Amino acid sequence: MDADWREDLERWLEPFLSRLGHKTRRRMCPAYIAGLIGPGDRKSVQPMAARGNEAGYDQLHHFVADGVWDSAPLETVLLKEADRLVGDEAGYLVIDDTALPKKGQHSVGVAPQYASSLGKMSNCQSLVSVTLASREVPVMVGLRLFLPESWTNDVERMTRARVPLDRQKALTKPEIAIEEIDRVIASGVRFGCVLADAGYGSSGPFRQALSKRGLLWAVGLSRRQNVYPADVGLVFPVAKTGRRRQYHMPDRPPVCAEAMMSGEKWRKISWRRGTKGRLTCLFAARRVRIAEGHKHRMLDDRMQCMPGDEVWLVGERRSTGEQKYYVSNFPADATLKMLATAIKARWICEQAHQQLKEELGLDHFEGRSWIGLHRHALMTMIAYLFLQSRRLKAAGRKKKSRGTATTTQHASDPTGDP
Repeated sequence: MDADWREDLERWLEPFLSRLGHKTRRRMCPAYIAGLIGPGDRKSVQPMAARGNEAGYDQLHHFVADGVWDSAPLETVLLKEADRLVGDEAGYLVIDDTALPKKGQHSVGVAPQYASSLGKMSNCQSLVSVTLASREVPVMVGLRLFLPESWTNDVERMTRARVPLDRQKALTKPEIAIEEIDRVIASGVRFGCVLADAGYGSSGPFRQALSKRGLLWAVGLSRRQNVYPADVGLVFPVAKTGRRRQYHMPDRPPVCAEAMMSGEKWRKISWRRGTKGRLTCLFAARRVRIAEGHKHRMLDDRMQCMPGDEVWLVGERRSTGEQKYYVSNFPADATLKMLATAIKARWICEQAHQQLKEELGLDHFEGRSWIGLHRHALMTMIAYLFLQSRRLKAAGRKKKSRGTATTTQHASDPTGDP
């Protein structure tokens, strides 16, 4: 990064700093963010303070962990600036979670839990993440801590970690995600489609909440999820004995998503160009109705969910032999390439997670409190947005200079011959 980035940072941060008010906080915020962006492998408070000249350890620690200031106004500016940079009616809002490995048991939200980024159980904190992306440029706009039952069942433990009273309740990750999506929508940020993996997409209430908000979505689905073909019929069976049946019943039983796709025609689809050429996989899709309606007791005493709304079920076969399944409420006339392109756009959040950790020390915070962790996360998101704005500006300058060079060449040789 060029040497004048610190001056650019001060100017660029002005909309954020104006929301902090107090002059000391206005000085600590750029110092903290510069510490995250600057050199050094460790981005916790002590080494950042040791490397910088703007503030000492006590000042930086007080700013992020104990200072009396509200994060919400800065989060509002973050959303506004993110929309300015990558907001697009054709863009994506990607929901995922990321794990911060931790030792011990005192840091807020830490517990043995499955970490999708690690692919295993780990002692960690788990943050629900919200990424705004367009043109393959991601910006992180939300990081909210998930509290496991071992925390929500222990009020004393939450109080010690300074968990706000309104957050001392059990919420699933999909429920946290919907809260975050509502916050993004309320801010006026532009996006066209919500993406998520099967950890969220397999939740019927999550999908239904997205649809209720009038959003397009394409999300992962468990291969075991029961579905009906789109043309399933609803019949009114005549009871041979006992009382008359009060509800219609499907004219055939549901099958799992994997079985539903087994007989489909699979096509090779390319969705974007990677560093080693076009990225391709085999995809198939068909219209289905997910078994997520009200439950009825069948004649054989089984409980069976009725068909829900009609959606796309999409299968992906990777070169490794792995198969993945997705579901989307894209229109019935959507092409397989449209579906595949949207589904595979979710990878962009993984790039953002990696850069937030490796470049900006998202997982380096050593404090134990709720407020400290979320403020540190907010500072890393602001730093990342600044870096993305500089990268886009630099890319624009290169594109413009190439265009100028081409124009100059053509002007000197009106024939356009090489």
